[in-house]
Amino acid sequence: MKLLLDTHVLLWAAADSDRLSGATRTVLLDAANELWFSVASIWEISIKTALGRVDFQVDAMAFRSGLVANGYRELAIGGPHCGPMTSLPNLHSDPFDRMLVSQALVEGLTLMTADAKVAAYPCSILRI
Repeated sequence: MKLLLDTHVLLWAAADSDRLSGATRTVLLDAANELWFSVASIWEISIKTALGRVDFQVDAMAFRSGLVANGYRELAIGGPHCGPMTSLPNLHSDPFDRMLVSQALVEGLTLMTADAKVAAYPCSILRI
């Protein structure tokens, strides 16, 4: 399975958070799965860290390097990813999450999230 991880899932996985269930850990550790992260997540972490958000005190570039070093695949933001955003239902106002949904749709990826609002979008979702 090709999984695009929502930003919070990436952060939890990197921190080995107890917010990840055993089943989720199994999916993340399964070598048959491709784990993807979006540049939108690195952008989100950078912005929220700069704003002083306590839950985003991460060096975004070191975090990105760690993901790449651990076999995660990076998904750049391209023009085609903007297209579906105009037709997405207004379920969530977070532009980073909307971009992740759009990227999942365009790239045929399954978006792994714990966010109920994100999980309500019409794309392939693995809700944890």
